Amino acid sequence: MAKDFLAGVRDSYDIVVIGSGLAGLTGANVLAKAGYSVLLLEHHYQLGGMATWFKRRGGHIFDISLHGFPHGMIKSCRKYWTQEIADKIVQLKGIRFENPQFSLETTFNREDFTRLLIEKFQVEPQAVNDFFDTARSMNFYDDQSMTTRELFNKFFPGRDDVVRLLMEPITYANGSTLDDPAITYGIVFSNFMSKGVYTFQGGTDALVLQMKDEMIRNGVDLRIRSLVEKIEVDKDRNVTGVVVNGKRIGCRAVLSNSNIKSTILKMVGEDKFDSDFVEETKAVRVNNSSCQVYFGLKPGVGFDYCGDLLFHSEHRGFDIDAMLSKDVSSRTFSFYYPETRPGSDRWLIVSSTNARYEDWANLSEEQYEKDKQDLCDTTIDCLEQYVPDIREKLDWVEAATPRTFKYYTRHMHGASFGTKFEGLKVSQTLPHQIHGLHHAGSVGIIMSGWLGAVNYGVIVANEVDKYLTPKEATV
Repeated sequence: MAKDFLAGVRDSYDIVVIGSGLAGLTGANVLAKAGYSVLLLEHHYQLGGMATWFKRRGGHIFDISLHGFPHGMIKSCRKYWTQEIADKIVQLKGIRFENPQFSLETTFNREDFTRLLIEKFQVEPQAVNDFFDTARSMNFYDDQSMTTRELFNKFFPGRDDVVRLLMEPITYANGSTLDDPAITYGIVFSNFMSKGVYTFQGGTDALVLQMKDEMIRNGVDLRIRSLVEKIEVDKDRNVTGVVVNGKRIGCRAVLSNSNIKSTILKMVGEDKFDSDFVEETKAVRVNNSSCQVYFGLKPGVGFDYCGDLLFHSEHRGFDIDAMLSKDVSSRTFSFYYPETRPGSDRWLIVSSTNARYEDWANLSEEQYEKDKQDLCDTTIDCLEQYVPDIREKLDWVEAATPRTFKYYTRHMHGASFGTKFEGLKVSQTLPHQIHGLHHAGSVGIIMSGWLGAVNYGVIVANEVDKYLTPKEATV
């Protein structure tokens, strides 16, 4: 008989959380610690959303996506998770750029970037300091009319090499482009510039499993392989429950960590919203996706130090079309050494490229497999520049495409970076349409990435708490 993944589930909870990305996990944990009964539902067999991992024959464990986040992740994990989790966050010190315009290594913070811009790129110190101060002062409430392109033109006109240095890593981090609002760049960039790039020592599996243990200690009811088909709303526009795996479960509030458009248009349905809100939702643009290639070396076989993150490109200048092209010219390599996962004897490499869903969506199965193999082969060709004997050392090679990410995450178009900036307003105003329905996820680019996801989960959890707390109890 098929396993019942909802066995023993209660008929109702205070809150149902849909999806277990870092925003959903954090929101569930915060609300459970506040004393609410919380049911977290995840359709996949693993928690984490895009912050996840997979295992392969021979003992290989691969982290999904690029796991670099700002220093602020330490404070957020200490405050909303545990000190044990915060203590495992370590700095990546070797960030490399290799392209036709420059070759350099940096600790990726304001001090080092200031030095590079002044000494290597010969930019006037005043322009450098003014740029950093401007980016640092940006917030959500600023004028959104200035684009990132206009921001760069203001401080570094005609310097496509400087734009590449400043912009390329952020595009890999959250999918932003030169034509997106400048605040979507400035806020994220400034977060990294404070103290550099960090990652979780021990691997994503260790992080998510520690988060799982903490949620269980706090009373969260966790269910995997549980697909939410419907969010129930009564005639007065109040959330009343969800339908999951064909079963109805009542609740007082829902925190959706699913795609904002899927939440509104599919799980609830257009008829439950004001028509102008529906049109606003439909107009939200989904961000781009990714391709990744995973390399596992033979047990105990390694390579010389190559840095932690390597931004490689054969293309001149920052060009978003080139970065998204199926004819790949730009890749980011994440190098995982044994110390990345203490106790391991494995060297691993993950290549990541930004990609368009439509380039992969409608290929025949035969062509799809052929193109995936070509992606693997051309990535190995590129990698040979840094690990010359890589072919002899390889034990496992595997590719993921936008189709892969759509299948496992159910993100629309396999979006790796959520939605464009207009998605943030829709996400934040959702409770004004449906009482008790809240959303936390990768919206507005700013919320993409590990730190943004965790913090947005906290922000929305606090809103859910306010909604469920009777007004007289706050007097």
